[in-house]
Amino acid sequence: MTNRAKKLGFIGAGNMAGALIRGVLEARVYRAADLWVTDPLVAQRRRIRRRYAVVSAPDNRELVRHSQTIVLAVKPQVLPEVLEEIRGEANARALFVSIAAGVPLRSLEERLGGEARIVRVMPNTPALLGKGVSVVVAGSKATNADLRAVMRLFRAVGDALTVAREPLLDAVTGLSGSGPAYVYRFAEALIEAGVRQGLEPEIASRLVFGTIDGAAAMLIGTKMTPRELREMVSSPGGTTLAGLAALDGAGFMQAIIAAVSAATARSQELGAR
Repeated sequence: MTNRAKKLGFIGAGNMAGALIRGVLEARVYRAADLWVTDPLVAQRRRIRRRYAVVSAPDNRELVRHSQTIVLAVKPQVLPEVLEEIRGEANARALFVSIAAGVPLRSLEERLGGEARIVRVMPNTPALLGKGVSVVVAGSKATNADLRAVMRLFRAVGDALTVAREPLLDAVTGLSGSGPAYVYRFAEALIEAGVRQGLEPEIASRLVFGTIDGAAAMLIGTKMTPRELREMVSSPGGTTLAGLAALDGAGFMQAIIAAVSAATARSQELGAR
């Protein structure tokens, strides 16, 4: 290692990399001096430097050569080219963390060589606000210490947990990876419903956002199950039961289950390519 040595390097300086950098700095997991980044876009590198006082590495190979942990934060379609570029620098010394959706560990290990320590992570977009949930799975050469280090990294932007088998990441993708979009669609529907009942869009939006935020806080804060909370607010013969009956009649539960199933299947298809 030289005086260029850094504890953590990011190949890719987009939104998720920025969220992780902000998170680890605010949580004091790392200092700005411990980090550096690369990105082909000058604007991305400049944004990261200005916001977090993080320097740029000369190129991807230099970053890998002098980093203890490397986060592969590029789009899946770009990743093969990046892996080919850095393959010569990959060895058992450095830990690689991939957040590229749909790129399986076997592909990462083949492209980086048999000795590379790799951990794959499926985060979701609320990590941009420190409210994410990330799921971590270890490659064949990754150690328990590697898993703990990656968990610490992603807990700086929300919650993080592990699964023992990589195929479960497809279900994770279908549930929590795509899940925020399901919530946004639900919010759209609630707002539209309020408007159709005569509310102004601004008032309907405020009611919906506050309701979703409060309901999530109840789920987390009370430790009650969703069913228990639902039953608590469902008075016999009341308005809530009338609304729930309409949801059930329209196949609400089945539609959500189908959405997760479809997204999971698509994740499996992408990973098989």
